[in-house]
Amino acid sequence: MDLRKLKTLIDLVSESNVSELEITEAEGKVRIVKSAGAVQMAPQWVQAPPVMAAAVTGLAPGVAAAPVASAEATETAEAPASGHKVTSPMVGTFYRASSPGAKPFVEVGDEVKEGDTLCIIEAMKILNEIECDKTGRVSKILCENGQAVEYGQALVVIE
Repeated sequence: MDLRKLKTLIDLVSESNVSELEITEAEGKVRIVKSAGAVQMAPQWVQAPPVMAAAVTGLAPGVAAAPVASAEATETAEAPASGHKVTSPMVGTFYRASSPGAKPFVEVGDEVKEGDTLCIIEAMKILNEIECDKTGRVSKILCENGQAVEYGQALVVIE
């Protein structure tokens, strides 16, 4: 869906008595929800074709849109890493530390044991600590701080 069409839909919802609008097209699904005088767009994570859509920017404040690639495209984009992969149990935003200025939970080369916190996934304004499920050494951190992650996406590799 192109940016002009998306902006038009947002304006229509914000100026009308409609509180929620959902549109499904070949590229994916868009859901716009109006709450307390502001228009918000809840990201919908759908399986898209292997070609990644371009990121949408310049939207009204409080509006977010996130294109999603298929799981196959995500796996092939990552460099193959040997070892145990700790995967994301949910869709959300990956954070290496508990706050922007804080020290990251783990660095490459750190020894970790089962139950140690590796990172945080923020989903629906809730910070979820992701714990290590295997004792070993962190050999690779596969996500960037603030990156959107999908369910089942590899986050950290433990050797």
